[in-house]
Amino acid sequence: MVATRNVNVKDGDVLVMVGTMKGAFLLRANGARKRWDVGGPYFPGHSVYAMAFDGRGKKPKLWASTNSMHWGGVLRSSTDFGRTWTNPESANVKFPTETGASLNQIWKIRPGRREEPGTLYCGVEPAALFESQDDGETWTLNRGLYDHPHRALWQPGGGGLCLHTILPDATNPQRMFVAISTGGVYRTDDGGHTWNPRNHGVRADFLPGKHPEWGQCVHKIVAHPSRPERLFLQNHWGLYRSDNGGDSWQDIANGVPSDFGFAMAMHPHDAETVYIVPIESDQFRCTPEGKLRVYRTRNAGRSWEPLTRGLPQKEALECVLRDAMSVDHQNPAGVYFGTRSGVVYGSPDGGASWSKLIGGLPPVVTVEAAVVGEVRSSGGRRKTNSAKASPRRASVRAKAKSARSSKRATPRHAKVGRRPAKKK
Repeated sequence: MVATRNVNVKDGDVLVMVGTMKGAFLLRANGARKRWDVGGPYFPGHSVYAMAFDGRGKKPKLWASTNSMHWGGVLRSSTDFGRTWTNPESANVKFPTETGASLNQIWKIRPGRREEPGTLYCGVEPAALFESQDDGETWTLNRGLYDHPHRALWQPGGGGLCLHTILPDATNPQRMFVAISTGGVYRTDDGGHTWNPRNHGVRADFLPGKHPEWGQCVHKIVAHPSRPERLFLQNHWGLYRSDNGGDSWQDIANGVPSDFGFAMAMHPHDAETVYIVPIESDQFRCTPEGKLRVYRTRNAGRSWEPLTRGLPQKEALECVLRDAMSVDHQNPAGVYFGTRSGVVYGSPDGGASWSKLIGGLPPVVTVEAAVVGEVRSSGGRRKTNSAKASPRRASVRAKAKSARSSKRATPRHAKVGRRPAKKK
């Protein structure tokens, strides 16, 4: 058995959590993101479909869903960056007995809003939403969605009948979106008591009627906290944007080699910028033309550009799954994704250039990035847990302040810092 390594993490570090079919790994770098330390494998032999970072409490907490063919799925957490993990004796996320349902997989772990300490959400298979109000100690099934009249007619996709995306509205605490394969997008406007399908304009090529009210195989939806009414959607065939909270969707597959795909990530600072990884087709789930390309829009889908610098462009028949792409909140933003061939790539400059962070892993299922010591507000602004700025930052700020003061004190006609002319 390979020995488990740990990483030393401090405030300001970037942490990339990687879940695979045979365990989990942690990648750590400082803010420059040039050198990465690797921790793991954690939970060797267990599939890890979901990981999350929660920085809202006194201690940052890592979450992981682990699944064993013998013991089933459980939710585990760590407050020391993976050195120790909780190990529940029985399933801590489970269906009430009267439902007759049993948990197959935890697909998503989503911390609640910053102003909702202790609130967590889980999306599971068979498709259902669970909520915890006590930091994961106990979990409650959302009956409004589970008892929805459409439920009996939802059909499993290739990965099963799963609720894989949970998207709380950043400004309206009563509103939340979920995505189900294959059920489509559903929205609640009353805190989860009732749910309505929001799929108008999204096609379902595998059904006789191509535009049903519900039943689409939605692969991912994202939104920026500064514009919660605008959503982007990667479908099982189809790339869409909604500007009215999902009430209607318009096609934005403009200039991409394929509109089939799984992964989608929102830029942390720009509500117009989204990243995807197109896949050739549902029959041949590999990157088109054997080229590993991330596509980026910087105008909300009116056009897309390939980002290839540092990525293999020959014989790269890769696939990136729905949760295997993430961004950090540095500036410039870091973008990360993992492949089913076990390689994790990262970009420290918003996708302009890429490098391989690690290879030789089991198939990558989920990638989640976070900046340690940072708490995200529902409005998308950056906040820190640290009471004081670091000495280095304080020094930089002091120098900048001094420079501004000197500039204001200098007469306009003075020639400050002018270099002598070079001799010819």
